[in-house]
Amino acid sequence: MAGIKDIAKSAGVSISTVSYALNGSSKVTEETRKKILAVAKELNYIPNAAARNLKKRETRIIGAFLTDYSGSFYGQLLQGMREALTKNGYELIVCTGKQSHRFLPERMIDGAIILDANFDNSELISYAERGHKIVVLDRELDHPNITQVLLDNKTGAALAIGRLIEAALKKIYAVTGPSDSYDSIKRLESVRSLMTQHKDIQYTEIPGHFNKESGEQAAKQITTGFNGPVGVFCFNDEMAIGMYDYLSKTEYEIGKDINIIGFDNIEVSAYIVPRLTTIAYSKKSWGALASDALLATISGVEAAQKKQVIQVSLFEGDSVK
Repeated sequence: MAGIKDIAKSAGVSISTVSYALNGSSKVTEETRKKILAVAKELNYIPNAAARNLKKRETRIIGAFLTDYSGSFYGQLLQGMREALTKNGYELIVCTGKQSHRFLPERMIDGAIILDANFDNSELISYAERGHKIVVLDRELDHPNITQVLLDNKTGAALAIGRLIEAALKKIYAVTGPSDSYDSIKRLESVRSLMTQHKDIQYTEIPGHFNKESGEQAAKQITTGFNGPVGVFCFNDEMAIGMYDYLSKTEYEIGKDINIIGFDNIEVSAYIVPRLTTIAYSKKSWGALASDALLATISGVEAAQKKQVIQVSLFEGDSVK
């Protein structure tokens, strides 16, 4: 493969002159530039992107790090990220797994958006200390190079539990997410705080994993020895949909025997019957805001807010009466 030295030799100029010409520098004449570009084309020269990026200390690429890609949650979130980045001349790559963590220290990307439980806080702080720009969606970290763009989990959980209490239900279940999930932890903290104020209501927690299987298992547990009606707050819509699937094969009626509230308002929840009551917010806006916040940090905008919160609301369906 031809390199800069080969072009310089063929064109009869110095290596530095070739470099100036290839990078559009005004230090060479237009005539010399055209001559060098013609030689480069003739030799099928391909620029070494890695070397160029190392010199410029930028790649114009942002990494979105996710715990996994499963489920229908991520599509709009990533779309929001991509659209905001594309508008500003950046590309997005989506990463998962421990091996991808090296993209930051090896400067393969200009910054990172983190929604990945596999990143330890200490690891992220160490990268930030070395000057890497980071946005976190799933934790609270205080550092000048880290911006937090978080869901208002406390308000969302309060709206869900408040709606179940309003329905005059005397037994309420919370189906949680993974124990290492920031969003699940914050929702659970809010639920526990609220339920301590309602000692007359029987409250039970069922561990889940933010997937349909968890919802099915929770529904099985709830209907074993059933003494309803009951209310269930699933910490995401996928578990609520799993609960729907299981209950469809039983005699129990959603919205009457078992009242269900989800969280996320994913697109598929609009098509289940009865329509799911859920906590809604714009995942696309969340992704766009995360991208904008990261680009602000990269550009050194001092006014960039270091903590931003995505507002949520209660979408009233028919799964709670």
